Amino acid sequence: MKKYLLLIAVLIVTSCSKDDFGQLGTESKIVVEGWIEEGDYAQVLLSSSIPVTNTIDSTNVLNHVIRSAKITISDGMTSEVLRVKNDKNRVPPFVYYGSVLKGEAGKEYFLKIEYLNRVVEATTKIPRSVAIKSAAYIKKADTDTTGYVFVKFDDPVNEKNYYQIATRIEGQEPVFVPAFYGNLDDKNFTTAAVSVQINRGILLFPKTKFTPYFADGDLILVKLRTQNKEALDFWNSWQNEIVNSRNPIYPANTSLKSNIKGGIGIWAGYGQSTVVVKTAEKIKPF
Repeated sequence: MKKYLLLIAVLIVTSCSKDDFGQLGTESKIVVEGWIEEGDYAQVLLSSSIPVTNTIDSTNVLNHVIRSAKITISDGMTSEVLRVKNDKNRVPPFVYYGSVLKGEAGKEYFLKIEYLNRVVEATTKIPRSVAIKSAAYIKKADTDTTGYVFVKFDDPVNEKNYYQIATRIEGQEPVFVPAFYGNLDDKNFTTAAVSVQINRGILLFPKTKFTPYFADGDLILVKLRTQNKEALDFWNSWQNEIVNSRNPIYPANTSLKSNIKGGIGIWAGYGQSTVVVKTAEKIKPF
């Protein structure tokens, strides 16, 4: 499944600090979570911002979902209007999908959202994909039942790249989740041969208790995405909100970075490479 979900309720809350609401009065902002990957169609989630004083739960998030907007994407030659679908595996469950324009590396994609009397716009470009060389589940000791994933890839020489690594556990997580500290700038690499330990990211409203590691019996999908600087800045600010607030549902004092004109959030193009990692077989109790 080539899907990737930003934890949109985190964005809904953290994107507006108390100062933001003082300036806005009673009017909320349109929150955009949109992306188009190389080889896949565009997807957009749309909501209105939730005041920091409100209770944040799955019901409240659902009340702020926007389901009746007109969303158009274009590559400068061809355009399409996205259709909204109900995906019960997601929070929120309503997603605008494309079915005409498939992402291509090097192309620019324009987003236009029309809702009530508002117009929201953004532009992004898909970087060239970089392939994962290998990904492995490694435990510190053979007797351990948990471990981490180590990913290896070659960073192209003489080419500026920004990366994000995400994972999805088959049967447990409906979408790819950004790995914690999985946003990478190649200026920090000491060699073109990159090896990175992956810690599980935080999924909002998980079905099971969160742990930062993987476990025996997991079937793990690992995705390496190339992204532009705007997306890197957005995801780093999103991660900072989690670190500073110590809880992904509540806001810190700063707002997330955004490339959305007339709203807040992210519209990003990604290159992508995905592999499957099998863990050790889970031992059943007697």
